[in-house]
Order: sequence, then structure tokens, then C-alpha cells
Amino acid sequence: MKFAAIADIHGNCLALEAVLADIAALGITDIVNLGDHVSGPLEARRTADLLMARDFVSIRGDQDRRLVELAAKGPDASRRMDFLELEPHHFEWMASHKPTLLYRDEVFLCHGTPRDDAAYWLDAVSNSGIVSLAPIEAIEAEAVGVEASLMLCAHSHLPRVVRLRDGRMVVNPGSVGLPGYEYANPVPHVVEAGTPDASYAVCERSHAGWFIAIRHVPYDNQAMAAMATRNGMPAWGSALATGWIR
Repeated sequence: MKFAAIADIHGNCLALEAVLADIAALGITDIVNLGDHVSGPLEARRTADLLMARDFVSIRGDQDRRLVELAAKGPDASRRMDFLELEPHHFEWMASHKPTLLYRDEVFLCHGTPRDDAAYWLDAVSNSGIVSLAPIEAIEAEAVGVEASLMLCAHSHLPRVVRLRDGRMVVNPGSVGLPGYEYANPVPHVVEAGTPDASYAVCERSHAGWFIAIRHVPYDNQAMAAMATRNGMPAWGSALATGWIR
């Protein structure tokens, strides 16, 4: 089995197109999408149209869920740029996704953790807002009840590969479309990938176990940085331009 895992596109269609081209160049045809497809000040409609046309195995991220919840309140529920760009069939598509999924009977997919789409699995935030790798005990506690040998998560936008002490693996492929952001929960903190490149993972099972490769793909990130800044999100603009928020 060999497939690519993408996540956290956040409406960055240029990054998505670059990643899909890289995946195709590797000869990989199977792709799973871990959610947070379109939210943000970039190209929500164009991204959703491309994802719907490709029809990847997809799950729902926390931001997808929140957009669907807004749509349920009516067309005037929000003035968010992403919300205003989307049409009813886009919201219906996001609403059709499950929060978790077992892919090919052996790979567990979630956005945050198995039980919370808005929580970090592989990362911890200190009381002072420092983001770091979570303790192995906390990571393993979240995996209780999941039998899959490979578990995929997203949400933090930071690529990580963690092997549990029983041999199972938890992988975050990083973010296709947003390498840094400011977030308020559980305390105010900043996430920075340190590179503006789009990130995704290639997962391959062999007789020796799972082979995981994190790939970083360059694209016209400056165009997306300018768009984010122009649309009133300078922190996104900085992250998209450099991988850092300054």
C-alpha cells in the first residue's frame, strides 16, 4: 500500500496544485485528505471546486465543521470571506465528511485527535504559549482504543512522525496551505513551520513496517502571502511568505 496524505489546505489552491503535481510525478494515485479544506482569506471556492472534482477520501476538520455550522444558520450568518465565497453545494460536501475514518481497514484518519477535532495530538502548548512535541505518554493515551498500525492526524500544521512504544505510528503530514498561524486555545500561542513550502506525507507499507516521507514542495507562496495581507490577515501573510510570523 502506498498513498499520499494531505491536510490543512486552508483555501491555498496554488499550494494544493503544486502538491498534487508532486504526488502525480511520484506515480502515486491514492490520496487521503485530513480536513480544514478551505477556511481562510485565500481561494475557498476554487479550492473546494478542485477538491470536489478530485473526490479524494476526506474527513472533516474543525474549521470545516464551523463553516458547516454557520451555513446551517442561514446565508447571512457571517461576513467571513471564505463563507461568502462558498455556495450551498460546497457546504453540503463538507457536511458529508465524517470526523474520523478507517482507510483501507488499516489506517486511522482524524483531524485533531480521535476524540476532538480541535485538539493537538502530537504537540503540546505550555502555559507560556511554547509549542513543542507532546510527551509520549500523552500521545499514547490518545491512541487508546485505536487498533490501526498507522494513525494520521493534522490540525497543528507541523509535520511530525512519532512511533509509539508498541510499534504503531502517528503521523502529521503538516500543512499544504498554511505554515504558521496565531491561535488562542488552550492559551495564546504561535505555530511556525519555519518554511513557506507546502507540506505533505507519502506513506508506504512494506514487510518491515510503514515508511513515511515528509515532502516540502515550493510554489508561488509570495502570491498567496500578498493575497492574505491584502485581505486583512497580515499574520497569514507573514507565515505564507517566510514560514514565520513576524
